Amino acid sequence: MSEKSSSPQLVVHAAYPRAAGVGAFAKSFFFDRLGNASRPKILLVVTLADLLAIIAAWPLSNLLLGNSPSLSVMSLALTALVGVLSICILRRNWSYSIPSLRNFSSQVWKVLTSLAAVALGISGLAFLFDQTAVVPREVAAWMELSAVFLCLIRSVAAWTIERLTRAGRLVRRTVIVGGGKDAEELIAALSSDPSNHMRILGIFDDRQDDRAVGNYGGIARLGTFEMLTDFCRDAGVDLLIVTVPARAEERLMQILYKLFTLQVDVRVSALNSKLRLNSRAYTFIGRVPMLAVMDKPLSDWDRVLKNIEDRVLGALLLLLVSPVMALVAIAVRLDSKGPIFFRQKRYGFNSELIEVLKFRSMYVEKQDATASNLVTRGDPRVTPVGRFIRRTSLDELPQLINVVKGEMSLVGPRPHATGAKADRDLYENVVQGYFARHRMKPGVTGWAQINGWRGETDTHEKLVRRVEHDLYYIDNWSVLFDLYVIAMTPISLITGKNAY
Repeated sequence: MSEKSSSPQLVVHAAYPRAAGVGAFAKSFFFDRLGNASRPKILLVVTLADLLAIIAAWPLSNLLLGNSPSLSVMSLALTALVGVLSICILRRNWSYSIPSLRNFSSQVWKVLTSLAAVALGISGLAFLFDQTAVVPREVAAWMELSAVFLCLIRSVAAWTIERLTRAGRLVRRTVIVGGGKDAEELIAALSSDPSNHMRILGIFDDRQDDRAVGNYGGIARLGTFEMLTDFCRDAGVDLLIVTVPARAEERLMQILYKLFTLQVDVRVSALNSKLRLNSRAYTFIGRVPMLAVMDKPLSDWDRVLKNIEDRVLGALLLLLVSPVMALVAIAVRLDSKGPIFFRQKRYGFNSELIEVLKFRSMYVEKQDATASNLVTRGDPRVTPVGRFIRRTSLDELPQLINVVKGEMSLVGPRPHATGAKADRDLYENVVQGYFARHRMKPGVTGWAQINGWRGETDTHEKLVRRVEHDLYYIDNWSVLFDLYVIAMTPISLITGKNAY
């Protein structure tokens, strides 16, 4: 397996050469800066291909039956609705995940059973409502041709995934936390199972004595725990496996506290554990039992849904509020000298800095780029127009541009400036685990904001409550949750609570 021959340093695939045309766009779209394939984008392409295949199969199946297919707007809408329903059923059958798409034979069964359920549902509804226009023979032909198309798509997907995996571009980038005999045996067990589809990048361990020594099959020791967080961000680590024994509770908690802020899956190896729990308490990587400590806030499929939600709704909202933004821009320009927009570095996803856009609400000479002094009631730095747009949150509308660019989400923890303070203390020094809120993209609005925790944080309690709401949102995310927050945002803005 590739782990045994891994380089002791991080393997960064060579960047693709610049090229013009569709090929260059596809490479930049599907691969990140390290040359690794994007799982959510692969799933998005498979999903869209499925939808188009099901829609196209309807007129084609009618032509094969010798019928003249109806191409009205209503028939197209109903066909698209059936396609969406089919995809929902396939998703419930775990058809849209990279591990599932690797297994072509399993996918064929998922496709057949899902489309059979759709065909039976359509025929049953037609019988109940006495819709003679729906002919079971035509529905069966439609679903049969759809099944052929979807199986072809999955054949291509399985072949592509296998090629990307062999090239090392679609593997789980893994780090072992803790050395010694436990790490040695874990690496040996993982390396013996080629179905793991992982690359072990290295080991992090604080111990300098004989307990840290071991034969790791060419896997390098990359450093101490202090270096782990930065490495995970820079190397795009997907999975952390902790080998520290559960009996070393204090040391284990220190490690897990550091890992809680990272956008990674965290597992504790139970390979040599004497504690035997119910098998359902474990997850397995190959034949190695693991205790699941933490998962990424969004799975591959959830990231697809949230990205679609952000880009589509974000673009529609930007178009809808563009007249309002134009009026605000004119008011800002006429109110005081200076640029219309205020650009500020704030913490974004994975604690990386992004440039957030706002309408300028302060006099240019009194602006505070790091937000070291938060705005208070009656603050003389704020312009007359700025006071109004801050209270109504109109100053935040340009952040829809950040959303369309993919730097922010419509809903998420609000991005904070690097020097923001609560009662003279930096945010990260007030709340333990503060950076855990950066495991998801920051939002234009959020769960904390619609519950009244927006604006000034002049006390520690206000910040604590805001972070509590942010973490609750991250742990309980769903599309419906997002839509609820978006719907409640205008109502919460009417009160203008805590915004100056």
